Amino acid sequence: MTQRNQELELKVSEWKGAQAGLWRSWKCAVSTPGCQSYRATRSPRGAGSVRNRPGPGAVMRAAAAGMPQTLSTSDMVTPGSLSPPPTEPTDGEQARQPLLDGAPSSASLDTLIQQLVPTADYYPEKAYIFTFLLSSRLFIEPRELLARVCHLCIEQQQLDKPVLDKARVRKFGPKLLQLLAEWTETFPRDFQEESTIGHLKDVVGRIAPCDEAYRKRMHQLLQALHQKLAALGQRPESLLGADKPISYRTKPPASIHRELLDICSDPYTLAQQLTHVELERLQHIGPEEFVQAFVNKDPLASTKPCFTEKTNNLEAYVKWFNRLCYLVATEICMPAKKKQRAQVIEFFIDVARECFNIGNFNSLMAIISGMNMSPVSRLKKTWAKVKTAKFFILEHQMDPTGNFCNYRTALRGAAHRSLTAHSSREKIVIPFFSLLIKDIYFLNEGCANRLPNGHVNFEKFLELAKQVGEFITWKQVECPFEQDRSITHYLHTAPIFSEDGLYLASYESESPENQTEKERWKSLRSSILGKT
Repeated sequence: MTQRNQELELKVSEWKGAQAGLWRSWKCAVSTPGCQSYRATRSPRGAGSVRNRPGPGAVMRAAAAGMPQTLSTSDMVTPGSLSPPPTEPTDGEQARQPLLDGAPSSASLDTLIQQLVPTADYYPEKAYIFTFLLSSRLFIEPRELLARVCHLCIEQQQLDKPVLDKARVRKFGPKLLQLLAEWTETFPRDFQEESTIGHLKDVVGRIAPCDEAYRKRMHQLLQALHQKLAALGQRPESLLGADKPISYRTKPPASIHRELLDICSDPYTLAQQLTHVELERLQHIGPEEFVQAFVNKDPLASTKPCFTEKTNNLEAYVKWFNRLCYLVATEICMPAKKKQRAQVIEFFIDVARECFNIGNFNSLMAIISGMNMSPVSRLKKTWAKVKTAKFFILEHQMDPTGNFCNYRTALRGAAHRSLTAHSSREKIVIPFFSLLIKDIYFLNEGCANRLPNGHVNFEKFLELAKQVGEFITWKQVECPFEQDRSITHYLHTAPIFSEDGLYLASYESESPENQTEKERWKSLRSSILGKT
């Protein structure tokens, strides 16, 4: 084992020296305490051993085993200064140290709504706007919040008077329009109902007599909103495709296992197209879906949930991850000859490496998960022909030990590269989505939405907004790679085996080795192929 590790360390060193960009973060990840033992305990497939190989879904279950930890408040990047609004907190507000200047760590919902309302001399910090608009839907429906904000604007600026203070309105008007622009740009789905559009037109119509430019700006804002909603409503066919696995019913034609390699034999090209698919799907996920995924209703509000809209885009993205896992396993199990199967495995290893270099961690993890499925990992004769050094490195990088400490180090490296990017390709950061969801889930479960006195726990929602906001920044990156429709079409439509289908294909490729496998093979042949 020692000699094997020394050989592997040498290969790692040589391979690292040939890589650029993200691979610099690998060294830092490997040096993280508590993450050294993973590679040493792996049994090399090249030696014909597959002990301790995870079964189907084991990688995903491992992600749930260790509770992801979120950053503490002291670790957060504190946003810039925020001038307080001209109103005093309501009676009983806690005098806590604010996380944003003027934004308390906890407060009543009414106080937080007032914090959102601009005046002639005040405009809320952009970080506060995003945080409150994201989290407020747990306590109040967006259309009701907009109605209250518009009412406060009309009341405080005396916009219902027959004669307006034009000097004051000209100072207030641009701030109101800026707030509405930020709201419609970041959360366009909040304005799908005609009643919300009516509130916008009403409040802007009241300030328009002071400056006709306000009416023109409102027209531009509504036009942009309608375009954004139309784009979100036009879901590409790829997002609506069937992801249901099929069963292995007949022996596939000898050429079918070559289909993917015939379409794309270059690992870097396939990694680019996977990145194109990932970014296309991410564009349709709204920040509000992260909140709607975990929470049903506010216990201090009505008995009805604050929202009923399903998280279709988020769910579709998770289904895409599962499809890619099964597609990888299907492509590997399909070929009849072990040399061809080994060739497919090595091809996907190279694709996964290119995904890592690009910053596409979601596709990377899907490929690793597909190769870790039991129907693939049991193919000992196939793995004996595979050069596994590169695969060991990739597995090590996505090892769940230490709450995925290696992956989190690489993700921070990719995020830093994105911030200092000199090209569009360096801006790409696609996180391992299931782990991001778990991080947000445990943040939500670990902290109450309200404190015992009924105040909103705004400190919690600052951290929630920090995680979601970072993701929103990443998903807005425009894909720099030209789409190859023949490849993306195959990724979306190629048939994939069910788990039983994968096991049957695996047993047909390499015979069962023990009584349990023989009994399962017999059962699958009977149920799927109708043979005895």
